[in-house]
Amino acid sequence: MISQPEATIFLAEQRGHSEVDWFRSFHIFNFGEYHVEHRQPFGTLQVFNDDTLASQKSLSMNVDDNMDVILLPLVGAIEYENSLGEAGILEAGQVQILKSSPSLTYKLTNPYSDDLINFLQIWIKNEGESSSPQLNNFTFDFKKKNQLSPLFSTQAHGWLGRYDGRAEDTYPLLDETHGVFVFVIEGAFEVQNRLLHPRDGLALSQVSEVEFEALSNNAIILIIELPM
Repeated sequence: MISQPEATIFLAEQRGHSEVDWFRSFHIFNFGEYHVEHRQPFGTLQVFNDDTLASQKSLSMNVDDNMDVILLPLVGAIEYENSLGEAGILEAGQVQILKSSPSLTYKLTNPYSDDLINFLQIWIKNEGESSSPQLNNFTFDFKKKNQLSPLFSTQAHGWLGRYDGRAEDTYPLLDETHGVFVFVIEGAFEVQNRLLHPRDGLALSQVSEVEFEALSNNAIILIIELPM
């Protein structure tokens, strides 16, 4: 029988919400003007935003601490530039890790003339000594099925998997003092005996492994192991 760890579920419909006519953002944790008592950061995971940007529109962000900023396109591509002088296009099937220092800025633009883009912005606090800001882009195989693929590895570790219905898997923690944040991108999963639907999140602590089962075809899960 699976033990019941300490867990907090973040239902998609209960996320914070910011919107203008050209941009929509859902916040799992407190962000900007959204602030409620029980939405504090989970360990070093400070920001987890699910963003949609209209065609030809841009979003500017300012980082006010030592952060690893992870950008993950889900639908479409992102045009990016930052105060390091880096610029380019980040496409679905790629992930960007921007190791930032306070006062670093970056801008994200939807390059399409008609289509919306959807992406995740994830900020993980870097607890180590300050280092020079740097940017890395990685490509991963988004088509692999029924296994987790490494997404990024900093002080935190990210994994992404696409699963067939009723496929099961286990994620063993690299460090049992860490916590785990699970986010369902598409489909439905049962994670540690808890049912998660699209865009639901689950924070787990005091676990040595995470067991999960896909409940629909082409279900996509994101797992982040991070210091507490």
